[in-house]
Amino acid sequence: MSHKSGRKFLTVLTSVVVVLLSSSLAFAAEAIPAGDSYAKAIFAVGAMIAAGIAIGVGAVGAGLGIGTAASGACSAVGRNPGVQGKIMMTMLVGMAMAESIAIYALVVSLVLLYANPYMRYFLG
Repeated sequence: MSHKSGRKFLTVLTSVVVVLLSSSLAFAAEAIPAGDSYAKAIFAVGAMIAAGIAIGVGAVGAGLGIGTAASGACSAVGRNPGVQGKIMMTMLVGMAMAESIAIYALVVSLVLLYANPYMRYFLG
């Protein structure tokens, strides 16, 4: 296994572990008594961490997608400047699709912070 693929594997493995650990806290909300203030604090911190991870991963994905689109468009215009208009339009549509991932991640993080369906178990 090369160094580059080893780093990718480690990144994916770490991400899976973080998601599994944070999801177990969220789904254990029903088992924790409603009057426990420590449980409320742990749940709130877990939701904040999950929201941060969601928006972070979404922003990184969108950044990589937009960077790849811009790089490909610059290379294509460099090879054939005559079709700059068509390339620019296709690049902008691709960038909009990549940016929608960041918007979805923002929605997920806002739901985790403000409209969390598991919060009712901690409010009593």
